[in-house]
Amino acid sequence: MTVISQARSFVHWGIAHGVPRTVLRMAARRGDIQASLIASSQSASRGVDDPVFAIIEQVRAQGPLTASSFSRLTADHAVVREVLTSNDFRTGIPGRTGTLGRISDATAPRTLHPVEPPSLLVTEPPDHTRYRKLVMKVFTMRKVEQLRSRTQAIADELLDELKGRDHVDLVEAYCARLPVTVIAQILGVPDHQQQRVLEFGAAAAPSLDLGLPWRQYRAVDRALADFDAWLGEHLENLRRNPGDNLLSELVAVRDQDGGLNETELRSTAGLVLAAGFETTVNLLSNGIALLHDNPDQLEVLRADPSLWSNTVEEVLRLDPPVLLTGRACVKETEIAGQRVREGDLVTTLLAGANRDPAVFADPGRFDVARENAREHLSFSAGRHHCLGAMLARMEGEVGLRSIFERYPDLTLLPGAHRRSTRILRGFEVLPARME
Repeated sequence: MTVISQARSFVHWGIAHGVPRTVLRMAARRGDIQASLIASSQSASRGVDDPVFAIIEQVRAQGPLTASSFSRLTADHAVVREVLTSNDFRTGIPGRTGTLGRISDATAPRTLHPVEPPSLLVTEPPDHTRYRKLVMKVFTMRKVEQLRSRTQAIADELLDELKGRDHVDLVEAYCARLPVTVIAQILGVPDHQQQRVLEFGAAAAPSLDLGLPWRQYRAVDRALADFDAWLGEHLENLRRNPGDNLLSELVAVRDQDGGLNETELRSTAGLVLAAGFETTVNLLSNGIALLHDNPDQLEVLRADPSLWSNTVEEVLRLDPPVLLTGRACVKETEIAGQRVREGDLVTTLLAGANRDPAVFADPGRFDVARENAREHLSFSAGRHHCLGAMLARMEGEVGLRSIFERYPDLTLLPGAHRRSTRILRGFEVLPARME
């Protein structure tokens, strides 16, 4: 890296992360509730009653929509759904203005980023509609169900490798490898490159967070640049040797009317590839921990295996892979009896909506037979509802059922700890003995 490029990078970090990081830490010391949520450390235990959920309950206690120094916050199920589905709100943050905004734009990395346009996460119609229509064809119910038998075979192969292991990290050996193998096949990634995709995903996961320290920002920046370069090579290979996979289809319509330009193609392909396994890793690790720590619920499942599908919904509800998401108001409106002005930010706490006592009885209890577990908002709502939700549900059901049927007496060992990310929630390490 040249001195000039490093200086640009440092300036961008300072505006996008360094200054916000300092402001957030000062606000947390003053007791600001949103800053406290961001600054709170993830629990190293396997329990879900950690500081994050305690702060979310403080938000709930302050009413359906409460103010912090940075945005409005809501843990109310009805309000979260209203904001996520309203045309008065959009994803991302308001347009950058002023001197700092222009400097930030001028010094921003030139690689693709999951929360920068043209990413599906932050685009709106008509572009979002066009991108989503092209991608959704691979995530239909019919195509997901066609993948079930292959997903089961992959799970069986991975579980065979764990037999007799006295100490294994289930995140590395199972929770990550199952979804990355599935999504790699969907997107035409060769087997020998799957480990690189895993490494890219793990390194880039903090890119969704605010207030990254300098070293972590640099690591994320390098990971995104490496991923961008690898993705370009992969797409070029598919141009020369197309296969029966989604990316080959997207490449084929690259120059057609309604297709994607090169930047849009890379952004969409990269997001589908990373999002196609990153959150499912969290779903599987969170689910294994919950089921292990609630053996009475495992007994319920052994008595009635038809509940495995509902179990996935309950895991998603109680310990979701994504804690929160934000929306910016684009038209003055009223939410929960409060006026919300254009440009105001609203942070919707998905994990809070999922524990709303007005919707879920005894919301902190893990209940695999919960009748309305599917009413969670872990996949968001509205036009940004997760396009891979059906695939994640299927992989979660196959993955969780298979490991506990094969190893009913598996034991989680000391040393589990969660990822340090603030938006994505899951385990980084989950040691176990396979019995």
